[in-house]
Amino acid sequence: MDEVPNVIESAVIGVPHPDFGEAVVAVVITKGEVTEEAIKIATKQQLAGYKQPKKIIFLDELPRNTMGKVQKIVLRESHKNLFS
Repeated sequence: MDEVPNVIESAVIGVPHPDFGEAVVAVVITKGEVTEEAIKIATKQQLAGYKQPKKIIFLDELPRNTMGKVQKIVLRESHKNLFS
């Protein structure tokens, strides 16, 4: 996903899904305009179907700890009801 023009960085998380058990969600940070469709096209070319994000969320920044690592647990917790 980071190869898509204007995508600065991204994180991929799993969140609960009523049909799949867990669904792949991409959290994307952009500069300028990036469409959800552009990201879906890029992932479709590179990933197997079950690895492709079911949802794409755009944020201004990713939560990080004091060491600069992305806190995926914070992302999972804040989006756990996305498919409820």
